[in-house]
Order: sequence, then structure tokens, then C-alpha cells
Amino acid sequence: MTTESHALTTTESSPVAGLSHDTSGGISNVVLGMLLFLTSEVMFFAGLFAAYFAVRAKTELWPPLNPQTGEQFHLEILPLVGPATAILILSSLTCQLAVWAIRRGDRVAFVRNIAVTFLIGIIFLVMQAIDYLELGAEGLSLASGTFGTTYFTLTGFHGAHVFGGVVMLGVVLYRGMAGQFSARHHDAVEATSLYWHFVDVVWILLFSLLYLLPGKG
Repeated sequence: MTTESHALTTTESSPVAGLSHDTSGGISNVVLGMLLFLTSEVMFFAGLFAAYFAVRAKTELWPPLNPQTGEQFHLEILPLVGPATAILILSSLTCQLAVWAIRRGDRVAFVRNIAVTFLIGIIFLVMQAIDYLELGAEGLSLASGTFGTTYFTLTGFHGAHVFGGVVMLGVVLYRGMAGQFSARHHDAVEATSLYWHFVDVVWILLFSLLYLLPGKG
């Protein structure tokens, strides 16, 4: 056994990991499918953003008054939303570190970074759920007129996408721990990272729109 064949045997222990990542030199079907899916998701969220701006433009006072307090609804950045945003942005970095790690065949670093990304996704969802409970206690709900409807629709659909991303990360983590990915075979990792980056970008836009954009009236 030559040195080269021995190295391949030890690093490509899984039959799946030994498959070629891209034999044709072009984009893989998995990644292409994800890109097409994300294109449709861009249009979906663009429609939601357009609906939000349309509702906001027709309202003289935005955010509107809270019937319970007689004051405008106010979305607090601290103590939950700001830190949740920061860790979600951080998760894009850890996800990309995982991609770079598997591209160079470093499975240990890959699994470590995917695990961190997976945990951050769960933490974000928990923080969002707690924030929903606090907003509900303050009188903001889906029944709170157009403001409540648009807020929970936008953040709720995003939360559903985060949940889907966490599931995908969990599957990738499981397969990575089983040794099913290598420098030559990691299409699912690339596709999942694209989806996760998309989720992060959408949240940055939502955060800017809902929490940073000044009100009117």
C-alpha cells in the first residue's frame, strides 16, 4: 500500500465521504436546488416587506397606540432582541468556518463549528419565544390591529425558517459525526450554509425595519 492510498483509506473511512464532491466541474444539483429555492424565498419575503410598507404608509401613527396603556407600542431591543441578533450574526461566521473546515478536510473543526451554529439557532428560537411572551403580556398580539399582525407575521415566518435551518443543521451535524462528509463530498453542507446565511440576512433586514427604522406620526 502506497502512502497516498493509505492516506485516502484513513481520511475517507465512510463510503459516502469517498464520493466526489463535483465530478463535472460545475455546480452540484444539491446546491443548485438550494439556490433556486432561496430565489423563491427572496420573492416571498419581498412580498411580506412590501405588505408591511404598504400598511405603514396608510397609517398616520406608527407604531399605533396600545389600548391598554394609551401610548404607542414600543419594541425593546434589550434585553432579548439585541443579543439574539448578535448571536445569530455570529452563527453565520461559525457556519462559514464549518464550510471552510470541511473543504480542507478538517472534520474535527467542521463538527465543532456546526455544533456551535446548531446550538446558537436553538438559543435564538428560545429567546424569540420569550420575547413573544413578554410582548403578549404588554398587550401586543396578532389581534392588536395591523401592527401586531404585521409584526408577528414577519417575525413568525422568519422564526419558522430558523427552525427549518436548525433541523437542517442537526441533520448535517449528525451526518458529520458519522463521518459522511469530506473535502470531496459535502454538498449538503454547502447547501445548508447558503440557507443559514439567507436566514441571517433576512433577520438583519427585519431587525432594521422593525427596531431601527423611526416611527411616524
